[in-house]
Amino acid sequence: PVYGTHQVFKQLAANVHQRGMKLVLDGVFNHMGRNAPKFQDAFKNPQSPWRDWFVIGPQYKGGARVWTGFQNLPELNLENPKVRNYLYASPESVVRSYLHDGADGWRLDTAYEFSHQFLRELTDAAHQQKPGSLVVGEIVNYPGEWLKSMDAVMNFSLRQIVLGVASGELSPAKGARMTERMVRDAGIEPMLKSWMVIDNHDIPRIANQLPDTAQRRMVQMLQFTLPGAPNIYYGAEVGMTGGPDPENRSPMRWDLMKADNPELVWMKQLIALRKAHRALRVGDFRLIESEKLYAFERHTDRALETRLVFTNSGSQAVTERVMVTNAHLMDDTPLVDALQPGKMVTTFGSGFVTVTVPPKTTLVLQPQERDLGGYSRYKRVK
Repeated sequence: PVYGTHQVFKQLAANVHQRGMKLVLDGVFNHMGRNAPKFQDAFKNPQSPWRDWFVIGPQYKGGARVWTGFQNLPELNLENPKVRNYLYASPESVVRSYLHDGADGWRLDTAYEFSHQFLRELTDAAHQQKPGSLVVGEIVNYPGEWLKSMDAVMNFSLRQIVLGVASGELSPAKGARMTERMVRDAGIEPMLKSWMVIDNHDIPRIANQLPDTAQRRMVQMLQFTLPGAPNIYYGAEVGMTGGPDPENRSPMRWDLMKADNPELVWMKQLIALRKAHRALRVGDFRLIESEKLYAFERHTDRALETRLVFTNSGSQAVTERVMVTNAHLMDDTPLVDALQPGKMVTTFGSGFVTVTVPPKTTLVLQPQERDLGGYSRYKRVK
C-alpha cells in the first residue's frame, strides 16, 4: 500500500510507455526483511506453511540464515520449489505478474548469490511471459559465464577497467586488451544489453570518485561509447555529490536541475551523441593497438557508421600513429570529431591514422566522405 496498488502500477507503466521509455523493476529475491509477515510466521511457528521458505535452526546466530550476516535480512531458501514457484515459475508469480501488468524487465539484486540454473529458469520464465523482456543481474564478478544464464549484467568489471585506465593503475594498452578479452568471453550481444555502471547506490557518486571535471568527462564519454547501455545514477546528470552509503543515497537535488548547469548540458550532449551514432548503440567492438592511448573501434555493417574512440588519460597531449584494421574504410577518408562534425581531426590512409588527443580526453572520430562532385569511394561498400 505504501507504493500503491497494482492498478496504480499499470497506470505508471502505461505512462512510461507513452513517453517512449521502458520500465525495469528491481527484484530482491535472495532475502527479505525480518519483520515480513511470512518470515515472522515461519520463525515463530514450526508448523507454518512458510517454514521451509527459510533456513531456520539453532546453528545460526539469531535462529535463521541471513544475508551477509545482517540479522534483519533472512535469506530465502531458493532450493525450495515453492519459493521458486512464488518468485517466477507460476503464472501468478512475482516476475510474471508484473511483466503482465506492464513491466519490461527485472534487475536482480545480489544475482551473484543465485545458481546458474535459477537464473536461467527465471530468465526463461520472463521471456515466456513477455518476449523481449530484459533480465539484468547485479554481478560483481567477471561477467563471463554469467551471461549464459541471463540477458545482461551490471558490468562492474568494465567499470574497473575504465577507472583503472583513468587513474593510471592500468596502462591504456593493458586496459584495451582486457576490454577486448571481456567482449570475446561474454559475446557482443550480451555486452550490448549489459549496463555500463560508474556509480550507484553502493558506490560513491562519480563527482566524488572523479572530482576533476576533465577526468570525469573523459570517463563519462567512455561510458557512452563502450559496448553496453549507459546506466546513469540519478543526480549524476546535475553533478550531485555523495560519498559511501548513506551519503550517496540522498534525495534528488532538484534545485540543480537548471538549463545552464554545465553537468546537465554535458549529459545531454552525451545522450545526443549516442542516439545519433548507431555504432555506439549496436556496433561491434574491435581493439585498436596503441601504446599510450586506450583505443577501440565500434562498427556496424555500414562502413561510414564506424566510430574510432581514443582516450588519453595522461596530463600531456599524446600523438600516436595507429593501425585501424577495418578493411571497409577507404584511403584518404577524413575523420571528424563526432561532437563537432565540422572539425576535421585527421585523415585515414591505407589502414593507418595519426591522431593527437588532448590530456584527460576521450575523442570520438567518424569517417566523412569527401565531396568529389558526385563520385564516391564507398559506392560499392556498405
